[in-house]
Amino acid sequence: MMRVPRLVAFVLAAVVCGLSPLCAEERMLPVPLAVIYPGDVIRDSMLGERAFGLGGGADGSVAETRGALVGKIARRTLLPERPIPVIAVDAPKVVSVNASVKIVFDEGGMVIVAYGSALQAGSVGDLIRVRNQDSGLVVNGRVQADGSIRVSEG
Repeated sequence: MMRVPRLVAFVLAAVVCGLSPLCAEERMLPVPLAVIYPGDVIRDSMLGERAFGLGGGADGSVAETRGALVGKIARRTLLPERPIPVIAVDAPKVVSVNASVKIVFDEGGMVIVAYGSALQAGSVGDLIRVRNQDSGLVVNGRVQADGSIRVSEG
C-alpha cells in the first residue's frame, strides 16, 4: 500500500524537476520545422531551434548544430520539434552503384588512370569497391570530391 504514494511522489518530482530550470540545464538543438522525408536534402530553412534538457542526447546521439545537418540527406522521416539523431542523416552520395568511375593511383609522382564500375555507392571519403573494366579486378579506394576513386598501394 505504501508503494503507490512513493511512486506518485517520484513521478511528480520528476515532472516538476523536468520543467524547472533549477533542476537541469537546457541547451538549444536544431529541430525540423515540418516533416522531413527520407531522401530529402536538409536546408537551413527547414530547421529551427528548441531548448532541451541536458539529459536527452547529451551523449552525442543527436545533432547539436545546424552545420551538422545542412546539406545532408535524411535517412528516415524526421518529425517537427524533435531532436535529430545523428544516425538519421547521411552525407550525399557522390558515386552510385554501377556508375562509371575514374580510378586513380597517384604515388611518388607516378599517376596511373583506369576506368571501372562502382560496386558500392559512396560519399566523399568513403572506402568503396570498384571493378576495373580492363582487367576485371576488384580494388578498394576512397571516393574523391570529383567522383573519382583514389587507390593506394597496400
